[in-house]
Amino acid sequence: MMIGQFLVWAFGFLLFAATIDAAPQTNVRVESENTIVRLEAGLAAPRLIELQMPGQPAWTNRASEALIDHVLIDAQKVPVQWQFNSSASQIEPKRAAFVYESRSPHLRLTWEWQARAGFGPLEHQIRIQNLDAKEVWLPFQDSFGFDAQAPSGTPLEHWYVEKGAGIPSPAGTHRQPIRDGYTWLGTSSTYSHPAKGEPREIIPWMLIERTDENRSGWYAGIEFSGRTRLTLERKGDAVRVAAGLNPDPGPFRTRLAPGEAFETPVVFVGAFDGGIDGAGNVLRRWVRQVLNSRRTWQNPNYPLLVNNSWGSGMAIDDSLARRMIRESAELGLEMFHIDAGWFRGVGDWYPDPKKFPKGLAAVADEAHHAGLKFGLWVDWTQAGLDTAPGALNARDSKVRNWMVSDVPWDWKTEPFKGQTIDLGVPEAHAWAQREVERIVSDYHLDMLEHDGYLVAQGCDRDDHPHAPPDPTRMCVYKEGGSFWVDSANSTDVSYHAVRAYYDIYSKLREKHPDILLEACNDGGRMVDFGTAAHTDYFSITDTYDPLSNRRAFYDTSHVLPPAMLESYVEKWPTPRIQNFLYMLRSGMMGWLTIMLDTNSWSPEQHVAAKREFQLYKNKLRPLIRDADLYHISPRPDGVHWDGIEYFDPRRRSGVVYAFHGSNSDEPQHAFLLKALDAAANYRVRFQDRTSPDQTATGRQLLASGVRVHLPLPNSSELIFIDEVRSK
Repeated sequence: MMIGQFLVWAFGFLLFAATIDAAPQTNVRVESENTIVRLEAGLAAPRLIELQMPGQPAWTNRASEALIDHVLIDAQKVPVQWQFNSSASQIEPKRAAFVYESRSPHLRLTWEWQARAGFGPLEHQIRIQNLDAKEVWLPFQDSFGFDAQAPSGTPLEHWYVEKGAGIPSPAGTHRQPIRDGYTWLGTSSTYSHPAKGEPREIIPWMLIERTDENRSGWYAGIEFSGRTRLTLERKGDAVRVAAGLNPDPGPFRTRLAPGEAFETPVVFVGAFDGGIDGAGNVLRRWVRQVLNSRRTWQNPNYPLLVNNSWGSGMAIDDSLARRMIRESAELGLEMFHIDAGWFRGVGDWYPDPKKFPKGLAAVADEAHHAGLKFGLWVDWTQAGLDTAPGALNARDSKVRNWMVSDVPWDWKTEPFKGQTIDLGVPEAHAWAQREVERIVSDYHLDMLEHDGYLVAQGCDRDDHPHAPPDPTRMCVYKEGGSFWVDSANSTDVSYHAVRAYYDIYSKLREKHPDILLEACNDGGRMVDFGTAAHTDYFSITDTYDPLSNRRAFYDTSHVLPPAMLESYVEKWPTPRIQNFLYMLRSGMMGWLTIMLDTNSWSPEQHVAAKREFQLYKNKLRPLIRDADLYHISPRPDGVHWDGIEYFDPRRRSGVVYAFHGSNSDEPQHAFLLKALDAAANYRVRFQDRTSPDQTATGRQLLASGVRVHLPLPNSSELIFIDEVRSK
């Protein structure tokens, strides 16, 4: 090396080193009312030292965060050496951001923890910025790793929840003992269609509970809708957890141009006591305050009562829509929702002039005139074959390059699905932004539903921003009318596409702050915390009978606000009015959408439905929005009794949804209630008068429960609980 070059290099190194601490900072705390973490900025890597709930034993971490140790530059592996930069780091009362830098290649890594609310979990993220003059390729970087010390004799249990995608599984909510040698992998994506014999996808969350008197522990979840995974292993006195993007199929890599940054999915971590419902009641409130749209929650009429046109399938037209609007208003429903079948063709998101000669805006205006909101189904990332102006035509060379894979010359769309475009492509991203804005504005929408497979699963293009596929490890296959791609780049494809999807909806909400956004994705395939931060409610299953609705609700309500959980009620045998109420109530524990021809109801059913909808507005909706929720029975099996309890400690009132399954040998059942004041008195009122109203002490209701008499199988009751307040 020439002397001049050496002096320049030495001066640059000394200038860089001047910003580096020789000793670590320790004992930085970030905390909320429920969760405390102690953090350490080591010289070469940070560490979460300890996780604790006040008053409960701490969980000690034995390992520093595993940071990437190399990058690829010009296809060559280049080592990375991280050093702590104290001057760039930030320590605030509710936030700690430790900064590490690599001199060559010049990278900056920020390891951040923050408390965005005074209660609930804390959020953690890693950000890596390319400050170099060259493009670099990053290998896999996990969001979060925790090597918790747990003596081998400590009894622990593991909870996780499957998505209700398609149809809820026989299990749904899992509770497993964590013994020595226990291993688990839970995955999530926007598709939720595992191969035969593989585990179902989970809502990206898990919980570890000590089986002690306090039932305390900690949980973690991922705020991202792409391909993610959680792992758990117990070996000896160690319990190891990892959370973040799914590295398989791999090897994972992602491109960073000069100045660009890669952000791992945000992970939230919380401590709890009171078992899974104790954790859930804090987490659900936190999701509402931190992730959900505040403007949506400010509307006291959220969640809504909806009439959806899919009860008539693709047959929706102007005449049927206007009839449904009149029926919806008369029944006391609050939104009319047109499902698939209104458009000219897949990818051609303009109203079919034969079905809607006056357009959709005229239908929306009539709904508004009737006092209803107007919602619309759109599968807006699907390309088709229509050639009319404005259509997303798969044969167009521009659109063809946006798609995740080519389609053959004889390809045809399904009735409402085509070929997915890759939103990670800037031009496709920009088109989609304009298209959803046009749809919302031109059709006077109050609600936009996205369905199908919105976010690319994989892509075989090598000229998109994501990593190129590995031709030797790539599978392109046909499922339904779409062509799918699996390759080593699938996680990076979904990473870019999901970030574009979030950006599109964030900008849409900026222009239309009152818009409601529903995530359907073939019924419950995109139920996750990232989607919760960008939409207002989920379809939680694609099977709509009473048992499937209650199972999906039972599972999902462990971790997400019940007001976000939409159940569709479809036609089901109801020979008696009690069966009819059982059908309705199985779908009205959260967001209720009717998806059948209400004109087919008998006069008695019509009167009963109208009464139930008014009851929902007056008494049930405030509890669904604001009360704590308790799972007071095993998961529904359709045979035995099952129930859900809401109780609002501020109002000192609640309700029990009680369901009698098909077993005629169980005419009565006692539900042990939760969260009541043992010393208080409560008035117990049975909505259907199946038992006389009564007064009982909290101690009695907690210890002996409330007894419900329902001799008829497939029937239900709503039991309202109100504290008797002394004058």
